[in-house]
Amino acid sequence: MAETATPAQTVDADRVREARRSPAQHLAAAFASGSVAGAVSLKEIPYQTQVGIRVDRTSDAGTRVAAVTGGLPAACGEVVASGGISTLWLGPTEFLVVAPEEFHDSLGGSLVGELASALGSDSGQVVDLSANRTTFELSGSRARSVLEKSCSLDLHPRVLKAGTALSTEIGHIPVILWKTDEETYRIFPRASFADYLGRWLLDSMREYASPEVP
Repeated sequence: MAETATPAQTVDADRVREARRSPAQHLAAAFASGSVAGAVSLKEIPYQTQVGIRVDRTSDAGTRVAAVTGGLPAACGEVVASGGISTLWLGPTEFLVVAPEEFHDSLGGSLVGELASALGSDSGQVVDLSANRTTFELSGSRARSVLEKSCSLDLHPRVLKAGTALSTEIGHIPVILWKTDEETYRIFPRASFADYLGRWLLDSMREYASPEVP
């Protein structure tokens, strides 16, 4: 979906990147020092393109939108991935599209515009939410244990399978939790909660830094 940028667009994109500060950028060093090799690691994946969509997936507009994203999920927890774009089910007519930052219009991409064009004048909504949330990635053999301290979902792999995304709370903060691999989770908090949740997760990880923990 991302198009080749012109020289002028490249300069503008570079300026955008220089000016931006991610919601948890100030915690990067703490995330690195709080991570425990082989057990659990935490990092921020900032500036992802995120687009909120409301559309009836069975309608003509839903078919056109699905052609841009590579498909729309049909059931709770389902994620459809295609060509670097992942679409998460949030409700029967509500979806979150997640893609790398280069898909964003301000960086020469065209994803938001293409989705808006696909929806056209039909009933629905396409909203750029890229600045609304940041993304934390929690991974490692102890990642599930860290989450289980403050997340009410049943995170056992028999229940929460890789490739599943659900709305929940972690540390009393509303998030979208996406299990991308057997030991890897992506967590989407609103930007205003990034500092609080980042520190909460660090505190939950602390016990695994102890040499007494196998």
